[in-house]
This record gives sequence, structure tokens and C-alpha cells, in this order.
Amino acid sequence: MKIDRLLAIVILLVRKRRVQAKELADLFEVSVRTIYRDIEAINQAGIPIVTSQGAGGGISLMEQFRLENKLLSADELAAITTALESVSSTYEAFQNGNALEKIRLLVSEEEMPLYREKTKRWFIDISSWGESEGIKKKIKMLNQAADSLNTVSFTYVNRDGQTGSRITEPHTLVLKARHWYLYAYCLKRQAFRFFKLVRMKDIRILSEPFQRREVDLASLPWESSWYKPENMTYITLRIHPSGELLAREWFGFDALTYENGRCTAIISYPEDPWLYGFLLQFGTHIEVLDPPHIRQNVKSLAKQIIDLYET
Repeated sequence: MKIDRLLAIVILLVRKRRVQAKELADLFEVSVRTIYRDIEAINQAGIPIVTSQGAGGGISLMEQFRLENKLLSADELAAITTALESVSSTYEAFQNGNALEKIRLLVSEEEMPLYREKTKRWFIDISSWGESEGIKKKIKMLNQAADSLNTVSFTYVNRDGQTGSRITEPHTLVLKARHWYLYAYCLKRQAFRFFKLVRMKDIRILSEPFQRREVDLASLPWESSWYKPENMTYITLRIHPSGELLAREWFGFDALTYENGRCTAIISYPEDPWLYGFLLQFGTHIEVLDPPHIRQNVKSLAKQIIDLYET
């Protein structure tokens, strides 16, 4: 896009005292003539750029107009780069790529070695193992609808297996515990709801527009409801030797207690279908000791699995 190129040229001239037109043309993959047209457009916008001929010549900002170029340090620019690259690992946004290029243009030649070293110190990939292209496509569509303020319709399967149609006003995409959610105003419920992207299908962007509503991202609804103290159940687990490493990964070292050669852990979660699936995934590596009814429910579910495979 031309506006992106114009902005990038200005940023580059802020950081460098002088560049050649051919250098800019190669960088942005356009002709030298296009670069000179861009320079003229930037001048018309009120940013004074001068060109000089001969040895040591090139394109530069007027000295009186040179901006302070130390607004962000190499450390800060590296942190922004790492954050954008981590988002790009699961959401391939064209804007992210443009932003990364502009950030790199902000790094001076003197600071470039430090910037490169800092960006290699952290590598954050928030995509899950084997993340499907379907999720990325959904993210792209929903983000597009949120940008254009268009309602979206989709078929949704809730955690009880019930299927229904929804028309929503998409506001925010949320990544929580390795899962993507849409936080949207549901026209059927007349309230904000979370929708898990893997449970959504047949997504369509509708022509009906909507006005964005106030959203308080600092206080997510599930933080105040799912984790309410009155909803929590304390569960005592016996960790078998074969499961200690797995337990440390999930619960942390501090949650494990060793006494008389036995390893136990006390965890707290709301009691719902998710909890039982969570406990069963550990197989024979853990054993529920308390409370009795959860122990019995896990036992019954395990028996149902055995019966399924014996039929």
C-alpha cells in the first residue's frame, strides 16, 4: 500500500541521514521514478525532504526538521518485535508484517547488532501443536468482521453437544489456555458471550452493521465467574512415580508434597465436565483420593471407557 511505503520512507529518513533513491527502490520493490513521486507526495504533506546530486548525494530530511530518534531503545524495539512475531505465529496478519518492517527501520545502524541479539534471545510461538488452517481462517474472518463492524452468523455446538445458530457482534478475539475464543454480543441472548472457535462452523460475515459496545478487557467475565471461590473444589491427588514429571509440568513443584515415600498434590478447579476430562488425561499416573464423589465419578467414567473397548 502506498501510504505504508510513504510512512516507511519517512521513518527511514529519520533514522538515516541520507539514502539513495536506488536503495529505496530496491527496498520497496518499486521503480526509482515511483520513489521520486513518493518524495514529492511527502513534500506536499508538509515534510521537507531534499535531494542532492553528485558524490555523497541522495535523499534526506532537512536538518531543521530532523526528529528525535531515541524515543525507543533497541531493547524496547526488540520487545515489540518479539510480541508481534509471537502473534504472527498463529495469526498471519498483513499489518503485522508491515509493522515489523517499520520497526526494523527504526533501528539505527549502530544499534542493529544489539537489536538482532535481543530478538534472538526470546522465541514465543503461541500456536498449538498441529494447529489447523481452519482456526487461522476463522481468526482472519472474525477479525475482518470486527474491523468492518459487521455482524457474523455461525452454527455453534456448546459443551453439552447442543447445536444452535447464533448472530453476534464480534468485539474481541481472546487466546486463553491455548484456545481461541470470540468475545461477542449475542443478539439471541442480548448479552456478551464467549464462543470457542473450534466449536464454531459455517461462519458468515453479514451485511448488517453494528456499533461497538464498551468492553472492559481488564476484567474478563470468566476470571470473575469460573474462578469464584464458591465454585472451586479442592481435590487431593496421589501422584504415582511415573507421573511426577507430568504433575510438575501441570501443577508446579510447590504443589507437590512428599511424605513417607508418597507424593500427593492438592489442586482446585470448578467441578464441571472439563474437570473430569482433565483428570482422565493423566491415565494411571494419578489417583483421586478426595473428595469421594469425584473419585467415584472418575472410576465410573474409566469403567465406561473399558466397556466401550470391550464391546
